[in-house]
Amino acid sequence: MKIMVTGGAGFIGSNFIRYILRQRPDWEVVNYDLLTYAGNLESLRDVQDEPRYKFIRGDVADASSVETALQGCAGVFHLAAESHVDRSILDAAPFLRTNVLGTQVMLEIAQKVGVERFVQVSTDEVYGSLSLDEPAFTEELPLKPNSPYSASKASADLLARAYFKTFSLPALVTRCSNNYGPYQFPEKLIPLLIRNALADKPIPVYGDGRQIRDWIFVDDHCDALVTVFEKGHPGEIYNFGGQCELMNIDLVKTVLKILGKPESLIKYVKDRPGHDRRYAMDISKVCSQLDWRPKFIFTQAIAKTVQWYLENLDWVESVTSGAYREYYQQQYGDR
Repeated sequence: MKIMVTGGAGFIGSNFIRYILRQRPDWEVVNYDLLTYAGNLESLRDVQDEPRYKFIRGDVADASSVETALQGCAGVFHLAAESHVDRSILDAAPFLRTNVLGTQVMLEIAQKVGVERFVQVSTDEVYGSLSLDEPAFTEELPLKPNSPYSASKASADLLARAYFKTFSLPALVTRCSNNYGPYQFPEKLIPLLIRNALADKPIPVYGDGRQIRDWIFVDDHCDALVTVFEKGHPGEIYNFGGQCELMNIDLVKTVLKILGKPESLIKYVKDRPGHDRRYAMDISKVCSQLDWRPKFIFTQAIAKTVQWYLENLDWVESVTSGAYREYYQQQYGDR
């Protein structure tokens, strides 16, 4: 079976492609990615010569390119998205183009060519924010996005529902909590704090640092996506999470302790506008209906994650500096 992964050169996408090639030896993968600032093929260098893997550089909002790339694909995992909340506050336009228009194009072409499954990969942020005493997010809750990013993802989810209801496209929506693991873009919290701590630079923490997130190791997310693709019911929504709620400040202190760095590096900065206080995912639906649950324990997986970054500082520096871009621009052109 051949499947397409959009955004396959990003953090979750590259880990997902590697997971598929490892766990599903009869699957072929088309990686469709525009290679913007957050996506790079350095994250997939170890599989670039795998015969079951093919990379196509393309824009999810370009219908002609999408249709060509989708030929022969039985399924789509739609991960391509602008996902950096801070950037969406500065300029929402790219988020609307990629996350909303791009998703509509992907759904339209998937319907046209007749894919068997379309997995719309979304986020817990579409539900809004929880107080400390509220129960975790369930799939039945109304959507209350609080940032341009989360609003664009909520729109994409609703489009997936509309294409299922109107055109019977076998679409499913997954919503996951915060991921951590290898190959995450260095703007994100964990790789940023590792890099800064190693250089004895300040670790910026928004507000009081007591925002709560549910953390899941990226391989657990990959496993959940395959589970939904193989066992899920079209038209349904499935929440994933690591069942590991942590305050941001406690996460930062945990990583500093692993690195042997002092907490004096922590620098509290002005909070982000519209910053959600707490996310937590109720995963009882996917557990009971599809027999999935997270396998990785946070204390072990975060240590494994930190160790990966320590062993791959050349990757971090290359991505941060953009040094890899010249090579890939020569191969695929500057888009």
